Amino acid sequence: MEKLKIAVQKSGRLSEKSLQLLQECNIKLTNGNRKLISVSSNFPIEILYLRDDDIPQCINDGVADIGIVGENEMLEKGYPLSVYQRLGFAKCRLSLAIPKSEKYNSVDYFQNKRIATSYPFILKKFLQDNNINAEIHQISGSVEISPSIGLADGIFDIVSSGSTLISNGLKEVEKVIESEAIIIGKEKLNPEIQEILDQLIFRIKSVQKAKSNKYILLNAPNEKLKEIIEIIPGMKSPTIMPLVDDNWCSLHSVVNEEKFWEVIDQLKSAGAQGILVIPIEKMIL
Repeated sequence: MEKLKIAVQKSGRLSEKSLQLLQECNIKLTNGNRKLISVSSNFPIEILYLRDDDIPQCINDGVADIGIVGENEMLEKGYPLSVYQRLGFAKCRLSLAIPKSEKYNSVDYFQNKRIATSYPFILKKFLQDNNINAEIHQISGSVEISPSIGLADGIFDIVSSGSTLISNGLKEVEKVIESEAIIIGKEKLNPEIQEILDQLIFRIKSVQKAKSNKYILLNAPNEKLKEIIEIIPGMKSPTIMPLVDDNWCSLHSVVNEEKFWEVIDQLKSAGAQGILVIPIEKMIL
């Protein structure tokens, strides 16, 4: 049987999150040292450990079928690859930044300026789209020190919390793209590999749904039941069970994590009591 070859970052936070996701999908991997390749003992996949900026090329060259990589890396390399699944972690943005002492009104600030970056392809496209003629200095690592040493007037780099910019006397002025971890691959895979990928993505979506929802149990007075059901309708409809007290019932449902506290406040106002919240391990729809 064929195996789906997945390229992941060999070290770092993205690597850890990627392997954690596979573990949550109940995929067991051998070779704990992760020197080059891991194979699964219970699912037809192989993991190739590579530098993140090498992953798009390896997929394009057919070394790997798919890869887990930051969207910024896929866009920078420019290969004709498809996004199969967004993963929701390793979120960041690529932004332009300048010394905090500088006044900034618009992207026209960068006209005829020097910009240091490790992402020249994305930056060049942004500048062209905005009719900005700027000099791009491609460097690797420590981009944020470029203005202070006179190499550039501004930088284009990854921003997460913004603390690195602040510590180097810079301020973020233009967000160019948002990025997160994604599964990428060629547009067409052979049917057997595609079937394995579909199974993997099904598992991933189940894990993602579980993380974004909570299972909730509560006691509700019967006269308020209709109102409470409107607050938490559930995936299709909530489960309702009678209690010893004929005036009350027990209601079980699912609540989205993002709206959780808002929903809890509404439930309390509607008369719900004994509210219990339980994490969901997997969620199959």
